Amino acid sequence: MKRQLNGKVETDLFLEELWISKVNKDCKDQQAFLTVRSDRVDIYHKGGKLFSYDKNGFKTHLKYASVITSSEKDYLTEKELSTQTLISDFKANYPRIKENCANYSGVEALGVSNIYHKHSYLSDSNVVVLDIEVSFESDEKEKSQDRIDILFLNRKTKMLQFVEAKHFSNPEIWSKGSPKVIGQIGRYEKQIRLRKDEILSAYSEYVRIINRVFGISLPEPIDIDSKATLLIFGFDSNQKDGRLKNLITDNEIYDGIKCYPIGNVKELKPENLWNTKEIRSKK
Repeated sequence: MKRQLNGKVETDLFLEELWISKVNKDCKDQQAFLTVRSDRVDIYHKGGKLFSYDKNGFKTHLKYASVITSSEKDYLTEKELSTQTLISDFKANYPRIKENCANYSGVEALGVSNIYHKHSYLSDSNVVVLDIEVSFESDEKEKSQDRIDILFLNRKTKMLQFVEAKHFSNPEIWSKGSPKVIGQIGRYEKQIRLRKDEILSAYSEYVRIINRVFGISLPEPIDIDSKATLLIFGFDSNQKDGRLKNLITDNEIYDGIKCYPIGNVKELKPENLWNTKEIRSKK
């Protein structure tokens, strides 16, 4: 894995009008979340990748940029449609692109966005979201990549922690046999064991870049939690006391899994998630 940024790409980003007038402020206001990849940055908003920026400049997905510029109507006739034009300027149409980005996001991506929009590395939280959608090359034939949803950094301990987020409705957490998510967590923990030094090196560089971009002083990580945490959200009190308890938190199949359930993900406190314990069933 690589977390680096070509010096020219970093310098050019600061000169971009879209960065200066829109994106930088949104990041600082936690309305956008910037991540570092390999010689590019990805910028997320409400569950979607709003923009990428590399040596070729800013780009966004076609479905986010499919915005008609001149219409004041919600509905158009076929004849009216032929007279309309699509946007040609990201900055001028930034609010509409953001709106489209949010509208295409799924329930889990939106749930994760509630965490990084409130507890990003630009927040005052002690435990902060450092990265999302962290990909590793998979050692399984049927998968090319293992992708973990969230990477947290504890400012005090300088430790990293990986978290897999699942909505309560996701069938990957429910099974009469071994739920798919248990295998996922096992693979992620294997990646942590085998790639610990590589991960720490990559995210030390990541932190240095973030510090330069935003003028902050995040500590560089020195260790990684060997356990990946399973975050389950999106359930009500009846579901918590019923299906969740019977099939997950009191289920011996999940023994040894660090699991943090919370109904409303907007109420999540990162330090509580960080300190969650492994499931030990009573059966």
